Formats: sequence, structure tokens, C-alpha cells
Amino acid sequence: MDFHTGCRKTGRVRLCGIAVPGIGKMHAARPRQRTKEKSMRFRPCIDIHNGKVKQIVGGSLRDEGNRAAANFSSELGAEYYADLYRRDGLKGGHVILLNPEGSEYYEATRRQALAALAACPGGLQVGGGINAENATQFLDAGASHVIVTSYVFRGGVFRRENLKALVDAAGREHIVLDLSCRKKEGSYYVVTDRWQKFTEVKLSTEILDELSEYCDEFLIHGVDVEGRSAGMETELVEMLAGWDGIPVTYAGGIGSLEDLEKFRAVSGGRLDFTIGSALDLFGGKIPYETVKAYT
Repeated sequence: MDFHTGCRKTGRVRLCGIAVPGIGKMHAARPRQRTKEKSMRFRPCIDIHNGKVKQIVGGSLRDEGNRAAANFSSELGAEYYADLYRRDGLKGGHVILLNPEGSEYYEATRRQALAALAACPGGLQVGGGINAENATQFLDAGASHVIVTSYVFRGGVFRRENLKALVDAAGREHIVLDLSCRKKEGSYYVVTDRWQKFTEVKLSTEILDELSEYCDEFLIHGVDVEGRSAGMETELVEMLAGWDGIPVTYAGGIGSLEDLEKFRAVSGGRLDFTIGSALDLFGGKIPYETVKAYT
């Protein structure tokens, strides 16, 4: 991505300057600054696949046949976990729909997501198939934010017009951009379509600067280590922690309390974190009662 100056007003935001092949330019004003003294917070999660709360191995999702390698599948509904998070005062957690629209399981997955939002109104963010047409439905159902990747990076290409439509529909203050990434040729590239497709966008502090003008937070999974409890993507965490902007939540590879302490040391406590399959709630070994103290 190259960055250029010059911009035009389009509704609520200024769009100009990010040059992406075949798309044009978008340039943002100075991003809001993240407080240096910010303490890291635990962001709980509820991942829903085929109508059930699950924890999956990163990169294993396949739309064909609704397949995924699962570390954990719960017999409890999504509303159980949402109510638990509400009672424990945890906010900013993520509800993720892992089936695409058109899947035979989509409606069952969507019902679970809506039940979670109803159980914790205003306390959860929701992602998975979000676009400018349905974003307000989820906000009206109780989500504090909508989490978006595929709509903005459709077909692996940055779509300026889709980002503009989303901001116009939902408002920047209700948008979380998911820039989850995988490593290719020594760099981290944003991946989309449930982490199945590489985009042309290489993650960098410059990209974070530009895109932060159009969202309230970033959510970034280290997909190659997600669900493996084998340690974080240290290089990625270092880059994110070195950036000074809006809140960033990191997910991927934190598999023990030792890993969590290493994450704190590497990040300087400047990033929030999510733990999924390694949490005892989902069959892992990290005590939920310990990590919920990070609020």
C-alpha cells in the first residue's frame, strides 16, 4: 500500500489517500491516540459454528461442507456464556458467527448470536457476515459494535466503497475492523472469508494509522497460532504494541498463564487479549477465574 495526500469529503468521514491496486486512494486524518498507561483487559469470546459454541483451530474453517477442526464443542447455549460475562462485569467480548449466509447452519448460528446479545445487552461485539445492510440489525439487537473483515476486503481486495457504506450505516464509533493475519514471505497479510483467503493488504503501523480513522477498535488474530495454545505471534505482538492509536485486541496462541505473562511483558500491557480454547471454560487449562480479573 502506498500513501498519498489530498482528500474529499464524503458524508461523515474523509476518504482519500490509501492507494490499493484497482481500488483508488483513501487518506485519513490523524488517528485518535491510545493512552500509554492503558492496562490490558481480557476480552471474552463466544464463537458459534453449526449452531453450537465451539473453539476451532485457526485456518481450519472450510465453507464447503461447513467443516472446521474443533478443540471444543459446548452443550451450553451462547446465552449461558454471555450471561456469565455480564455478571462478571466483562465488556467488549466478541460473538463470532462462523457460518456464512447460505449455509444450512446459518440461521441456527444467528439465533445463538442473537440470544447472546440479548443476555448481555451493550456488552458484546458481534462479527461474521456483517455488512452495511445488516449492521444495524445486530446493533439494535444489543451489540455494542459490529466486527468486520470480509465486507471491507471482499475477494481479497480492499473495498473503499464498502468501508464508506459501513461507516455511514453504523457509525465509526460502532465499528471494529478485524485485521486478522497470517504470515507470507516474511510479512503479515490480512486474511478474510473466515481466514481462508489472503488479501493484498500487508499489516503495518502505516495501515493501522490510516484505517483507525474509520473504526473504534481493531481485533487482530494471529491466525497461524490461533487455537493451538503454542505461544503467541511475538513479532506481531511487538508491532501492535509499538503502535500508538485506538484500542487493539490480540488473539492467538496464549495457552498458559506463563504465556499470558510473556504477552504482558512483550506488549507492555498496551494490548487487550482474548483467550479461547486454552480457557477452562472451553476445555483448556487457564482458569477463567484468574483471567477475568483483567478488566
